[in-house]
Amino acid sequence: MVEMTTEVLIIEDNEVVKDGFALLINSMDGYEVSGKYDSCEAAIKAIQQKQPTIVLMDIDLPGMSGIEGTRKIKKMYPNIDIIVITVHEDSELVFEALCAGASGYITKNSDYSRLLDAINEVRSGGAPMSSNIARMVVESFQKNTDSPLTARETEVLELLAKGKSYTVIADELFIHKETVKSHIKNIYFKLQVNSKAEAIEKALKDKLI
Repeated sequence: MVEMTTEVLIIEDNEVVKDGFALLINSMDGYEVSGKYDSCEAAIKAIQQKQPTIVLMDIDLPGMSGIEGTRKIKKMYPNIDIIVITVHEDSELVFEALCAGASGYITKNSDYSRLLDAINEVRSGGAPMSSNIARMVVESFQKNTDSPLTARETEVLELLAKGKSYTVIADELFIHKETVKSHIKNIYFKLQVNSKAEAIEKALKDKLI
């Protein structure tokens, strides 16, 4: 029986890092690089044709960020596993990428064995990450389960708390700007507040976000 090859697609704008990872992956038994791209926009167009199993995703990219790229790819192709490539091992950005749907991450200076371990871990259902990031992920799930807000209202409020504008929130959640305004109106009503600052303060105090 012929063993299936696992296709890996790389999105990284640093040529040295991109080529280095491609060289390592192509030398691994059962793995093959199906494409190398320096932007999310170019990669997303190619993914339907390439159909990779795993995507290695840089966070800091020109144009669309790796976090937004992760969110879009997971929305379109939920079965693709995304491993984030990062310089900063324990940054808030890594946590955001995991919240967007990434399965784990590796650092840019990872050697052959670390890359191999991370890819194999993801393929077997694991999530390669440091204990610090794992703790942040666990804490994020310890929200108040008795929240009066719907899942969508919570998403809107979380983005609002990050300083995102109504337009950006609409783009990130693939909804109309008017729908965002409607959600915010409902949030104010449910939390009995009259401003964005009050809503965020109450949500943080009551562990709603």
